[in-house]
Amino acid sequence: MDDLINKRCLPCEGGVKPLDISEIHKYQKKVDGWNVIKNKSEIYLLEKTFEFKNFLESQKFTNEVGKISELEGHHPDITFGWGYSKIAITTHAIEGLSENDFILAAKIDQITNV
Repeated sequence: MDDLINKRCLPCEGGVKPLDISEIHKYQKKVDGWNVIKNKSEIYLLEKTFEFKNFLESQKFTNEVGKISELEGHHPDITFGWGYSKIAITTHAIEGLSENDFILAAKIDQITNV
């Protein structure tokens, strides 16, 4: 995971192929507990639910994810409420997963390890 944490998300305007399933599985081994799923449009994404003791902790975590996402210029879909924050990451411009998604996942995991 350290190699991902030390990288930066690169702007993606499309024109690049998304990672294939074998590449996805190689990257998935570098992040902790992220599930690779397909959405209803059959696009791969990373998804993970984080659990907290209360609403304020989940809100604080979600705000930290927002800060990291803004710094990286790569923005996940976030759902949160009392005791949880669910993060879904994909590269919309290529309709699939890229290295950026795994970089962001690794950096999000770092928040919970501080």
